[in-house]
Amino acid sequence: MEIFNFKKLLNSLRIALFGLRTAFKEQTFRMMVAIATLTIFLAFYFKVTLIEKEILIFLIVLVLALELINTQIEKILNILSPNHDPKIKVIKDISAGAVLLACLGALIIGILIFLPYFSKPFSFFKR
Repeated sequence: MEIFNFKKLLNSLRIALFGLRTAFKEQTFRMMVAIATLTIFLAFYFKVTLIEKEILIFLIVLVLALELINTQIEKILNILSPNHDPKIKVIKDISAGAVLLACLGALIIGILIFLPYFSKPFSFFKR
């Protein structure tokens, strides 16, 4: 019995990367990756604190992971019920609502983190 199989690990990584590439075909996921990229750029541009960077990275991973799960749920339900079914719509709506809730929370926290950095250039107007 092998304790560690490097070949299996590489195969699992290849499958996971294929899944991300497949998800990247979805417009919503691409938009979220673009926002995440901008957020990371701003975090380094403004030199936010380490804890703020950690919070931002955690939120980015959380939102992207929830979007992947939401896409997965939608794809499964589309296979199980290709015709419009109000019960399936409710499940999809709840799943999308979970992603929206995470996005709104991330937005609020992002505003709280970045607002002081954005307001610094305008502080010379204050007396």
